[in-house]
Amino acid sequence: MLVVIAYDVNTEDAAGQRRLRKLAKQCVNYGQRVQNSVFECSLDAAQYRLLKAKLCAIMDVERDSLRFYNLGNNYHDRVEHFGIKGGYDAAEPLIL
Repeated sequence: MLVVIAYDVNTEDAAGQRRLRKLAKQCVNYGQRVQNSVFECSLDAAQYRLLKAKLCAIMDVERDSLRFYNLGNNYHDRVEHFGIKGGYDAAEPLIL
């Protein structure tokens, strides 16, 4: 399934900057960055639960915001992109 993850971290102090880096690092391990704080991740149900638990453990619920948009397996008709940095097919192999 395709999951879009978006977060907003309060970075007014060093702890917030550390949380921001940790959140981004976890998301990069599971998907591709499509905006500064937005990731598209192709996950199965177990990976989704694990990633959600990891990210929720990192964030500060009093200062940060974290959103998960589950687009499911038939996401191709739900995602439109305009402009530079064309999208990628999350179902295709990712070659680094």
